[in-house]
Order: sequence, then structure tokens, then C-alpha cells
Amino acid sequence: MEKWLAAALDYLPRWIEYQMLATEQPGCAIAVAHKGKVVLEAAFGHADLKRGTKLTPRHRFRVASHSKTFTAAGIMKLREAGRIGLDDRIGRHVEGLHPAVAAATIAQLLSHTAGLVRDGADSGQWTDRRPFLDEAALRADLAHGTMIEPGTRFKYSNHGYGLLGLAIEAVTDEPYADWIAREIVAASGLDETAPDAAQGLAAPRTAFARGHSAKLPLGRRVVIPGDNPTHALASATGFVSTSGDLARFFASLGPAAKQSVLAPASRREMTRRLWRDPHSSIERWYGLGTISGTLADWEWFGHSGGFQGTITRTVNVPTHELAVSVLTNAADGSSHAWLDGALHLLRAFSRHGAPSRKTAPWNGRWWSLWGAVDLLPMKSLVLVANPLLPNPVQDASEIEVLGRTRDGTGIGRVALAGGFANHGEPVRLVFDGRGKAKEFWLSGGRLLPQAKVEKELFARYE
Repeated sequence: MEKWLAAALDYLPRWIEYQMLATEQPGCAIAVAHKGKVVLEAAFGHADLKRGTKLTPRHRFRVASHSKTFTAAGIMKLREAGRIGLDDRIGRHVEGLHPAVAAATIAQLLSHTAGLVRDGADSGQWTDRRPFLDEAALRADLAHGTMIEPGTRFKYSNHGYGLLGLAIEAVTDEPYADWIAREIVAASGLDETAPDAAQGLAAPRTAFARGHSAKLPLGRRVVIPGDNPTHALASATGFVSTSGDLARFFASLGPAAKQSVLAPASRREMTRRLWRDPHSSIERWYGLGTISGTLADWEWFGHSGGFQGTITRTVNVPTHELAVSVLTNAADGSSHAWLDGALHLLRAFSRHGAPSRKTAPWNGRWWSLWGAVDLLPMKSLVLVANPLLPNPVQDASEIEVLGRTRDGTGIGRVALAGGFANHGEPVRLVFDGRGKAKEFWLSGGRLLPQAKVEKELFARYE
């Protein structure tokens, strides 16, 4: 493992832990894979607030629309075997459909450009007001035909992926859950992943992260069971998994992956940017079962998911062979923001390198009345990060370490900062007699360890 990556992984859990405290989220699990190997797994908070169950990396989450990537991989594997084609009309494999629906191609269904209804006339399955649809209910919704002209724009459809599940059943002459579990999940070496709750939570001692509502409107969170079966929509939203397994699986879809259930050509086809999200302030594209975008100069692909009380997201950064998965178990879960923040952190360490002997002592979390800052030492500079931000290194001041005084105090200067900050001003790091840093001066501002600031605030204001 590169030294910069090890340094980034040392800080990443500390930042997530701070975010958890600040946002009062129920739970979060995170995993990072590098070159196909999981190099970080961590969990914070609770799997079930009502019972007080602590969350662990082994707890399985409902990962919802991550299911689409597994389904797309299944279609591509059948395509490699010559059993289905991207240009095939869905009506060739699934009989009894409305003519306009039957004319949709497999590629259009995979890329959400078939013009189909998103969730049907009554989408109460998403608000826990009705069960997820069986095949008869799915077909009944699709009997009305298409909503817009196929092939004209990206239009997300869970029902479309339900149809792809039926296509897999027709081609393989097996239940979707059985075939996908064997040919994609097991073949990818995933031990904690299953296509629906019935399979994924079958073992009596399987650890499962319950969903939670937002605090509003009740003023408190309630626990959402989240173990309901998804029936004919398992191919769109049924999967249960862990952050570690998702990081492994999405790592295997990278073009440079050494082990994968798919040939490189299929992986490139799945992750290629095909359709831009036309009405979004965030620049995102959809391929075949994958979402893609760019964060700064890092291009990524992956998928996200939202189940009742669970928000999750996983991405792969091919140029660095990194996969990151962040799972949260609340309806207002911060997985999207935290995953972006994790990428910003990884990118910062990648650009600036691992701490050197000169910068390494400049580290730790430092507090004042205004909150905390984190010193992040890198090869030739130290970043002053804000752990409260979704991107902790956003506009971070850069410290140049100059050396030490005779009494051992570290001295430096703010080499780069915003116009409202302390650009060009001195900084110092003061050590006690045992060589432990005891205070950090950012120009004229004195910052201390958490315990000292707690005592100070209590004495002054309480």
C-alpha cells in the first residue's frame, strides 16, 4: 500500500466519527478497497437505536439500487455467453407485455432510457404503505405502456429493472435470486451479499442494520424494520450487503481489476458514460447499471441506493484503483456527502504525499470556543482541516513547517490561506516536557486538546 494511502486511511475514520457526532446520525459503515483488496473497514454508531445495538462492519444493510449494478453484471455475463443481446427487444424474452414496452431494448432498460414509469401508479412500497410488487402487479403497472418516447432522455425506472429480472429468469430458466446469487455474487467471492432479505437474512444470527426515520416530524427517530421482501423488484432494489463486500464488488468492475466475473470489454461497456442527467445541478451520467461523474479531477463510477430508512453509496476511482463504500441507516443519511468527503481526503493525500519526518509531529485535533480543526501533515506541508465540513479539506489553509526553537516549540507560517484567513502569519506547536504537543497557535489563536477546552467552557459559562 502506498504511504499516502495509509496516511489517508488513518485519518478517514476519525473524520467520519466527528461527522457522526455532529450530525447525530444513527450509524455508518465505511470500507475502502485498493487494487481489489479491502484496506479499511470501520463502523460507527448503532445498528438499532431502540435496542442500543452497536453497529459493526459485519452488519448487513439494505443497499437498494446497488442491486441494479448486480443485475446489469448478470445481463452482461449472459451476453458474453451469447444468451442475450443488448439490442434484443425485451418482448423477445418476456411475453405478454404492452407493445410499446415490449419494443424496449435490453440496453434501454439497463440505461433507463426505455421511457417507462418509475414506480407505478401507487408507489407506496417505498413509504412502507404496501408490499413490494410481485410479477402480476409489475405487469399491471406496465400494461399502460410507456410514459415518454423511448430513447429520448434518461428517465429512471425501478420497473424497468424489474423487467430485466424477468428476462434473466426467462433466459436462465431459474429464479432470479438463485441465478444471480450463484453466477454473480458467489462468483465474485462475496460472503455477505444476497439478492433479497429472504436469502441475505436467513441465518438466525445474521447481523442486520435496521433503518431509521429522520427526526422530523416526530422530533425523534423511529426504527424501521427494513427486512421486507422485494419480490419482482429484487433486481432493482432487493440486495442486502456490507460496505466491505460492495467495495470488493465495485473494485472488480474497474478496467484494471485482476479478478472479475466479467471480461474487460463488458466492464468498459457497463461503466461508459451514455446518458447525462438532463435536469440536475450535479453533473452525473448513467451507463449500464452504473452512475458516473467527476470530483475535482477524479473520475468515478458506482451506484447509490435508498431503501426505507437507509441511504447508501459506492464508487470506484479507476485511475487509482480505489473503491469506497459508505452505508448509512437513516432516511436522512449522509452517505452521499461523506463519500464525496472521503474522495476529497484521499485526493488530497494522493496529491501531497505521506507525512515526512519534518511534518509528522504537526497533527491531531485542536479545539477552541469555535469548534475543532484537524492538522493533517503531508510530505511538505500541513493542512488545517475542518472536520465539521462535508469536505474537510475545502479551502484548507496550508502550513509550511520551518523548524523548532531551542525549547522544542515547532514553528511555521501559513503559506497559503484565503483572504479572510491568516495568510502569511506565524504558527507554532508547543510541546510539554514529555514531548507531547499541548497547544497549537494559529497566528494569535490558541487551540487546545478537547478535555482542556471542555473544562474552560464549563468554568466560564456554566
